[in-house]
Amino acid sequence: MKKATLFLFIWISISSYGQNLPKGFVYLSDVDATIKSEMRYISHNNFIGKPIEGYQKARIIVSKPTATALKRIQKELLKFNLSLKIFDSYRPQQAVNHFVRWAKVLNDTLMKRQYYPEVPKNQLFKLGYISSKSGHTRGSTVDLTLMDLATNTELDMGSPYDFFGNESHALNTILTKKQRANRLLLRNLMLTNGFNPIRTEWWHFTLRNEPFPETYFNFPIE
Repeated sequence: MKKATLFLFIWISISSYGQNLPKGFVYLSDVDATIKSEMRYISHNNFIGKPIEGYQKARIIVSKPTATALKRIQKELLKFNLSLKIFDSYRPQQAVNHFVRWAKVLNDTLMKRQYYPEVPKNQLFKLGYISSKSGHTRGSTVDLTLMDLATNTELDMGSPYDFFGNESHALNTILTKKQRANRLLLRNLMLTNGFNPIRTEWWHFTLRNEPFPETYFNFPIE
């Protein structure tokens, strides 16, 4: 009876905490449970319109230095009743491969109106929206925004997450004063805490001194 109880305890513990991550990776919730998340790629609410391969559970996995930096940012934001909200972090290579296969099926445009209304699907590779390699797969890139905890809503950034178009370019000038201020707040916080932005996506940041700059991982998110 005692052995059976011990076995049950071990099984529950493993089930609760998920997989054994590669050395250097952590679940972000184990480092800072206050950071919000909405993992679009495990749902149908993404630019493909179906769950993406490799996303088996809604858990944020990042490299340890990335988690430490995000915790530091969150600590500052909470003073103003704001929070980070993460859409994507570590992304398995199999998910990237799923994107690539989808992009080659030109008649699959289920989510075009919502995510890429002005971009022809046959231009997604050329314009850089889809690639066979992603910084996310190295474990130190995050897609994120800011939330107002008082209203439990995202700050207005001028375009939705994962929207393919000029509206999402980080320094787009066709924004309201408030939208521009919100983007700059996020950008400055990330820059100050060791992340680099990219030009085409206001939500995308990579840790400047990422620990695995040449390694593209493929373990699933469990």
